Amino acid sequence: MERRAFLKDIAIGSALLNLNPGILAQGGGTPDLAQVTGEDPAQLTKEAIRILGGMGTFVSKGDKVLVKPNIGWDRTPQLAACTNPDIVKALVELCFEAGAKEVTVLDNPCNPARRTYSRSGISKAAKAAGAKVPYPNDHKLKKTALQGESLKEWEIYSDFIETDKIINVPATKHHSLSRVTLGMKNWLGACGGNRNQLHQGLDAAMVDLAAFFKPALTVLDAYRVLFRNGPQGGRLSDVKELKTVVAGVDYVAIDALGSTFLDVDPQELRFLQLAQERGLGESQLEKVFIEKRTL
Repeated sequence: MERRAFLKDIAIGSALLNLNPGILAQGGGTPDLAQVTGEDPAQLTKEAIRILGGMGTFVSKGDKVLVKPNIGWDRTPQLAACTNPDIVKALVELCFEAGAKEVTVLDNPCNPARRTYSRSGISKAAKAAGAKVPYPNDHKLKKTALQGESLKEWEIYSDFIETDKIINVPATKHHSLSRVTLGMKNWLGACGGNRNQLHQGLDAAMVDLAAFFKPALTVLDAYRVLFRNGPQGGRLSDVKELKTVVAGVDYVAIDALGSTFLDVDPQELRFLQLAQERGLGESQLEKVFIEKRTL
């Protein structure tokens, strides 16, 4: 190729990327997000990860992996207050298939852990796949320098620090304070202490926590969506079945997409604006390459 033609191709490519980073990717290659819809939550999860290149893209042989679902409330899976247990189980299985040494499933619930772990179905499902499922142990809380713009330090469970990879597996829910609770809000479940204090500057705290934990992968459970009376719900009439799972590395893009499932414009959410300004991800969905599949 002549130098002039080569430079012209480079210029065109750069212009396209400046216009829309997803344009070139849409011509081939791995998408930013995989969105899969169908009947079986486990199969949706496995297909989403396959589209992204397989779990081996995110988990290496010998890794210790921590899977962080939302197990916050004493609710059955049908009430959509916690992450779907079949999705959690599928992720544990995929991690072991990728060569993980061990997989731990952990959350710090709002209701007593023995009740939430059991009633959500997550403890039984995760253990069946071979995961360790400990209750949060306050002896493992460690005051940690988060180096956030708002949140300088907080008590964090050491399980989240002493691991090789973290997979964030949030539910899709309405929230009375932040309007939505998705991936970035899910990090409050890694914290101890008086978490109500975090609600005073919730948007900034969510962003600081997400920037600190840096999940290797985020898998959004939108199989059942709690579209009102969140975050704990309690009535089947508050739940819609979208039968969808979304996976990707860009947790800002995932939260932006997840907010649309709740009929909320992502550009109206302050925490997404803050995350975008800090360069943590892409909140403008027109710039995100989303591969959609229906099984």
